[in-house]
Amino acid sequence: MRAPASLSASPALARDERGAALTEFGLIFPVVAMLLLGAFDVGHTLYVRSILEGAVQKAARDSGLETGAEATVRTAVDNRVRAQLHKVGLQDSDITITRRTYRTFSAAAAVGETFTDTNGNGRCDNGEPFEDGNANLTRDADVSASGQGGAKDTVIYTVAVDYQRLFPIDGFIGGDGRSRMSGRTVMNNQPYGEQAASAATVVRNCPAS
Repeated sequence: MRAPASLSASPALARDERGAALTEFGLIFPVVAMLLLGAFDVGHTLYVRSILEGAVQKAARDSGLETGAEATVRTAVDNRVRAQLHKVGLQDSDITITRRTYRTFSAAAAVGETFTDTNGNGRCDNGEPFEDGNANLTRDADVSASGQGGAKDTVIYTVAVDYQRLFPIDGFIGGDGRSRMSGRTVMNNQPYGEQAASAATVVRNCPAS
């Protein structure tokens, strides 16, 4: 007596590999796609950063010339930075450009006006002496001024960018699909004149806590 057709076909069906490649492709494709998109996103981010750093360096050099003291020239320099970033697909990005001016490089590197921390608590208090460089009677955590300053002044030129990612795959891990980066450089304005005189430094005492 012959076995039913369904039973006799079972071994052949078990050995049938037709369609296996398509099934395997369907399983691995999402992973491969995510890896590719991630690589493209990282590559685009690195490219944007290199463009940003180059634009910041060029803008800082142009701003340090004597003509950089003119508001129209500073605006033109900033607009060139924005144009460079727009060329890499950041037309809808938020671009913030700031200039902070210091008297010297050492002042730009310092964290506020120097004080003697006699009690070691990291704060200027209990009558501890400090150097009042701008003669405003208080110890300032930031001794900079806004703007380009004048001849021989030290300027920190910063460009901050907030833009929509080209491949916003960070949404899968709770991200907002945006990338934020900044470029910064420190340069001296050229010695096109004498540096403006500043008030003499006066030693004062911090208020008691």
